[in-house]
Amino acid sequence: MLHVESVTKTFGAKAAVDNVSFAVSRPKMIGIIGRSGAGKSTFLRMMNRMTDACSGRLLFEGRDVLALHGADKRAWQSQCAMIFQQFNLVPRLDVVSNVLHGTLNRRSTLATMFNLFPAADIHRAIEILDRLGIAEQAAKRAEALSGGQQQRVAIARALMQDPKIILADEPIASLDPMNA
Repeated sequence: MLHVESVTKTFGAKAAVDNVSFAVSRPKMIGIIGRSGAGKSTFLRMMNRMTDACSGRLLFEGRDVLALHGADKRAWQSQCAMIFQQFNLVPRLDVVSNVLHGTLNRRSTLATMFNLFPAADIHRAIEILDRLGIAEQAAKRAEALSGGQQQRVAIARALMQDPKIILADEPIASLDPMNA
């Protein structure tokens, strides 16, 4: 399923990710643990192709993700959801709209500009929010939520994307113990 082979990323003379290799043979939840500045976020950004590796291979279902360019790279990014450490929500938008942004990769520019989403997508977004225990917050602006609630909105947006893989950078840092 996922094979990481000798992946390296340097910034000048400093190796942020140094010769990382591992394999995941079936769907599962794994964690990357390390001290602050160890390169965990950089590694996730390489997996999502938000930054390029200096060397190595990252095979997902037999396809070298690090070799993708153009439309193939964008297609991979739509299959690889990212939950960011800072959440990257649009503060002035309501919670449902932020969750619906997980579908932007399959929406037209015009529909996106006018916030036109199919009813089925809106219902699915609310179902995901309900599953995460924050459906009652759907109409609130994202900036009005607590850190833990914002984190759950970011998780909902990733789930709404319907990805093959979810990368989460400190996914439970702002959640209370019951939700973590």
